[in-house]
Amino acid sequence: MFDYDAELSRYNARLRTAADVRTGDRVLDIGCGTGQTTREAGRSARTGSALGVDLSGPMVDRARRLSEKEGIRNVSFERADAQIHPFARERFSLGISRFGTMFFPDPVAAFANIGSALRPGARLVQLVWQADDRQEWFSAIRQALADGRRMPAGLGDDAFSLADPVVAAGVLTAAGFIAIEITEVREPIYYGPDAAGARDALSDLRMAKDLVADLDAAATARALDRLLAMLDAHDTGEGVWLDSGAWLVTARRR
Repeated sequence: MFDYDAELSRYNARLRTAADVRTGDRVLDIGCGTGQTTREAGRSARTGSALGVDLSGPMVDRARRLSEKEGIRNVSFERADAQIHPFARERFSLGISRFGTMFFPDPVAAFANIGSALRPGARLVQLVWQADDRQEWFSAIRQALADGRRMPAGLGDDAFSLADPVVAAGVLTAAGFIAIEITEVREPIYYGPDAAGARDALSDLRMAKDLVADLDAAATARALDRLLAMLDAHDTGEGVWLDSGAWLVTARRR
């Protein structure tokens, strides 16, 4: 299974610092995955709580198991679509998201719904990807697996829907947020302890599967060999790391 928490470890530290969860906060974590950011919020909000929501049932189940294993009692998780989920109104003092808000079909409606769950003046702190041409991980993996083949239009574009700061600010403004600040963050992301491990992990991702979906077995094997060579070139001796760029977006609910 691909380890998103390891991949995004550098960004996780950035989000944690920016969120600055306080002891009594009630935190809403949007697109929580397996719950690392939710659990960290719960540890900081010792007299408060944290709720993580995600569309993936298996990830939410794993988030619950990990929280129980770690003995964190003030966190909970729901399989939910943040765009339409009936959150309790004005319950949360802080919203956070680590690359979990770029996939909404109607982002204005989604952020308006999230905003309704936040108290007036509450902060929303999120990380979103910059444009695909600023992502070494995206271009290098795509080039290795595609090898010059023409790819379907739009492949992977949903991950970059908030890549334009003007668009992101416009969406949040329309959804009822103010005091919007967007700051550039650049960090490498981690794919595995070595090239072989990184290739095996990447092979499980939808992006990689889509890039080889039309290939026969022999062509797929050649594509994976190219991927291995690319990953080996990025092996630092302390793991395989590829460059990336994100926006740290902060705002307040009006």
